[in-house]
Amino acid sequence: MLNALQSGGRLNRLKGLWREGKVALGVIATIASTQIVQVLAAGGLDFVLIDFEHGAIDLEAAHAMIAATAGTTLTPLVRVAAPEAVNAKAPLDLGALGINFPMTTTRQVAERIVRAVRYPPEGDRYWGPFYAPPRWGLSMREYLDIANDEVLAMGTIEHIDALQTIEDVVQTPGLDVAFIGPGDLATSMGLRGQEDHPDVVAAIRKLEAVIAPSPVILGGPARSPAEAREMIARGYRALGVGFDWSLLQRGLAAAIEGVRR
Repeated sequence: MLNALQSGGRLNRLKGLWREGKVALGVIATIASTQIVQVLAAGGLDFVLIDFEHGAIDLEAAHAMIAATAGTTLTPLVRVAAPEAVNAKAPLDLGALGINFPMTTTRQVAERIVRAVRYPPEGDRYWGPFYAPPRWGLSMREYLDIANDEVLAMGTIEHIDALQTIEDVVQTPGLDVAFIGPGDLATSMGLRGQEDHPDVVAAIRKLEAVIAPSPVILGGPARSPAEAREMIARGYRALGVGFDWSLLQRGLAAAIEGVRR
């Protein structure tokens, strides 16, 4: 099997897109389904974020979902439940090319998550990638040689406290993506479920103003194509265009609209 390195490209396609100034589009997968991943891959997306934080997915299902991206341009990433190194080990060893950590509120947390996805001396990840090398068509030695350069460290900025620390967070060496989470941000402000509240919007704009011109890729969720275009104009380069469940809901609503009276 010809791997990306042998064909002259990058193993992690997202890094290549961002270096060219392009936008990566993805979906957050909460349903344990290889079939859904295959449909997402065929739909032209750039990444799938397999959700261990809120989704009904275990490691066995995640392995199958990561494997289902083989032969496609869909890059598998995993969202874990807490910003701790132990949570990143197994998903990376199964072949994920990036870990999204929640509640990245300080430079110290950002440094911890960067180290969680990289082998020593740059980090604290230790040996055991039994399934990642075959997923990417690499030998064990080849995978170990390039993993630190190819795996993404992603922090979710989703707490009001981050407004005071974001300038330090985005200067963390090795942090690749800062993904703004409006839902938890609103919740931390005492405005649960009110992502469009003026105070929440103002907080998001402050975060965007720091992240967009920084060395870190700005990411976040877009609820519509129009909103996605506006976000791209503000500097976003990683966009979540929906959850698997929300896309199913929207598709179902469109399918039965006007049928039932």
